[in-house]
Amino acid sequence: MLNKNFSFIILTFNEEIHLPRLLESIKGLNAPILILDSGSTDKTISIARQYQAEVKINTFINHPKQWDFALSNFNIQTPWTIGLDADQVVTPELYKMLEEFEEEKFSNVNGIYFNRKNYFQGSWIRYGGYYPVYLLKMFRTGIGYSDLNENMDHRFIAPGETVIWKAGHLIEENLKENDIDFWFKKHQRYSDLIAQEEIERMKHFRVQSIKPNLLGNPDEKKAWLKRLWWKLPLVVRPYLYYTYRMVFQLGFLDNKTARRFHYLQGLWFRKLVDQKIKEKINATE
Repeated sequence: MLNKNFSFIILTFNEEIHLPRLLESIKGLNAPILILDSGSTDKTISIARQYQAEVKINTFINHPKQWDFALSNFNIQTPWTIGLDADQVVTPELYKMLEEFEEEKFSNVNGIYFNRKNYFQGSWIRYGGYYPVYLLKMFRTGIGYSDLNENMDHRFIAPGETVIWKAGHLIEENLKENDIDFWFKKHQRYSDLIAQEEIERMKHFRVQSIKPNLLGNPDEKKAWLKRLWWKLPLVVRPYLYYTYRMVFQLGFLDNKTARRFHYLQGLWFRKLVDQKIKEKINATE
């Protein structure tokens, strides 16, 4: 019998390496699966159809706009929507929580945060601020929406009451990143998006959709930290962040692969973003 509580939406682009893994982890829930693809040239579409997923195709601009298109163009019939990335997997513990989900017990709730465990090249990123990380992934259909004030760092927003599921996990591991060249090329693209976004924020073309609050829900806390980040001096802030991540958030306790991730994502990437911001500022002076 088809699940009447929630539907899954998944974004894809050439995800034949990831999609079977994700779809296998949720197929027993018998929930509608809605896939928005951005022009895959591999077996992604045929895999999706093997699992009876409904597929739509839309040209990719950025993640927030792609999610907005998905929420606006799929005819979602269930009261709840769950938005997942193709490189994520639902663990048996989280599966059980979804399997036992009772709509009436959440009558006053509009959003549910899942606990994510992030892996890089086979290693769990346990420290450095990467665990626990709570992501708003489940929300009331028609109430939750994609934050279009972000250029790359996507999030859903669900106004009203939210809860955090600390037990059960989403496992996130992009197997394409086992090829480090793929990681570098991806983050070159991401650095362009973030640099452009920060320039637009400097000019007040973008504002935060979420009210910053260090003591609020996970997204309000993140908004507070991002506001602080934007106030820090360019070029200096990557070193401050990397030191904070490695020392105060115990990143040094991670294994060699995870420590490399902290260096690449926490220092190298942040320095690249700041370099591009400075280049854009100098080009307009």
